[in-house]
Formats: sequence, C-alpha cells, structure tokens
Amino acid sequence: MSASGGNKAVVAALSANLAIAVLKFIAFALTRSSSMLAEAIHSVADSGNQVLLLVGGKRSKRQASPEHPFGYGRERYIYAFIVSIVLFSVGGLFALYEAYHKYQDPHPIEGRWWWVPLAVLVGAILAEGYSFRTAIRESNRTRGTQSWVQFVRTAKAPELPVVLLEDFGALLGLLFALFGVGMTLITGNGVWDAFGTAMIGLLLVAIAAVLAVETKSLLLGESATQADVRRIEAAIQEDPDTRIIHLKTLHLGPEELLVAAKISIAKCDTGREIADGINAAEARIRAAVPIAGSIYLEPDVFVSPKTRDAGQGNR
Repeated sequence: MSASGGNKAVVAALSANLAIAVLKFIAFALTRSSSMLAEAIHSVADSGNQVLLLVGGKRSKRQASPEHPFGYGRERYIYAFIVSIVLFSVGGLFALYEAYHKYQDPHPIEGRWWWVPLAVLVGAILAEGYSFRTAIRESNRTRGTQSWVQFVRTAKAPELPVVLLEDFGALLGLLFALFGVGMTLITGNGVWDAFGTAMIGLLLVAIAAVLAVETKSLLLGESATQADVRRIEAAIQEDPDTRIIHLKTLHLGPEELLVAAKISIAKCDTGREIADGINAAEARIRAAVPIAGSIYLEPDVFVSPKTRDAGQGNR
C-alpha cells in the first residue's frame, strides 16, 4: 500500500478531531457533562495519535545507515503501537475514571445551555462520518476481497487500520454520549451521563487492545502475504532448472520486504552460471513483487528425500 492513501485518511481524521475537540470542550464548560468531557479527551487523544502516525511515516523514510542497514521502515509500527497505549490510557482509562466520578455525584445537566451537547454531538457525528468515509474509501483501494476484519488483521501498513478503528470507535462513542446526555436530559438523572461515559471508556480500552495486539505482531516481524509468497515462488521457479529448498520472507516495513531463500542448482553449474542464475531469479522476484527490496538467495544442490535416505542406508 502506498503511504499516500494512509496519510490522506490520517489528515482527514486529524482535521475533524481538532475541530470536534474544541466544540466538545465548550459544551463541557457550559453543561459539566461527563460524557462531553470524556468525548473531548477522546478527540484530543485521537488528534495526538494522528500526529504520531504522521511523525512515524516521516521518520520511516530516512535512509539506511551502518547502524540500521535495513532502514527505518518499522518506525511506522512503533508509532502505531504508541497510539494504542495513548488510546488506552488517555482515552479509555480517563473515561472510566470520569464515569466513576460522575456516578459518585450524578448531577443532571442544567441551565439554558442544555441543547449545546446535543448540537455538538450531532455535528461531531457528521464530521466523524466524513473522516470514516475517507478511511473506508482509501482502504477499499487495497482491501480487495478481504473482509474488514481480515483487512485490519493482515494489513502491513498500520495507518489505515488505526484510523478505521479510531473513527469507528469515535462514531460509536458519540452515539453512547448522545444516549447518555439525552437520557439525562429526559430523566434529570445524571447516572445516565455516567453510564454513557463508562461505555465510551470500555469501547476505547477494547479498541486499544486490538490495536496493541495487531501492531505487536508487526513489530515482531510478519512474513509477506500469501499472495506475495506465491508470486515469489512462481518467479523463482519460472526457470525449470531452479527449485526452492526453503523460503523465508520478512516485512522490514510496510513497503519493504526481505526475501531469503535456498535454491537448487545443477551439480555441473560453474560459478558464472550460478551467479547469472541468481541475478536472473532476483530480477524475476522484483518484477513480481516490487516491494522486495532486499533479496538473499543461497545456491545449493537439491537432494531428494529418497536419494538422501538411500545414501544413508548404504553407509
């Protein structure tokens, strides 16, 4: 996936969240609604997270160095993991604390500004819906036939899954806040406001946990997708005299792949023929999977299991 699509979704989400955060803080100042405060902090956390994603994308483009010979592509994974921590602590835990505090003192929403939270929440839903629509449109360009769950679990570029989950969580959180505020206004009981805030907190903790699990897997190192592995295997074995003994792949970043394989050669091949064969195989791999930047092919003589077992039996 090109980083441009992910950056477009991140910028759209950042613009929406900054504007929404200001409006939510104003609504909280006028009404003292805990749901509005939780949503305001949620928008601040999301804005900070989107800045982190942009910083990670910028830093990942640095040139490789002797200390980091494979480059800095995984910086995007590191910053995405930090996003999950921020969402868990600043967003989720704060909302749960605020819900507990409001439950201890469940005052209703009073005063002539009672309508402000409703107006802000409806406007926020429209803004978040636009951001979510942008993330969906950019994701559909690379998602293919995958379900949304598969896309989030298998995507190698973290920006779009992060923005998708954040925007989805933001929309659900706004609905929870709208429910809590609405029921508080109808019943005059602030417990509903606390309930909506608690639901927001639990939602953010759950989303943060999903993001942490998925980005941890990327940090540990994931192989190429099954489709890319099949393309690499086909490219290597396009030469009828070459076969794969074993193959390993590793994402050095969302857009850079390490390929390491042991391939068979004929016993009579000369050094020049071996080198030419390896160079040709590398060219075929890069043509089939352009993100294969680092390729290491080790030549070996293929020995079938039957031949190996027969040789051991004769000894």
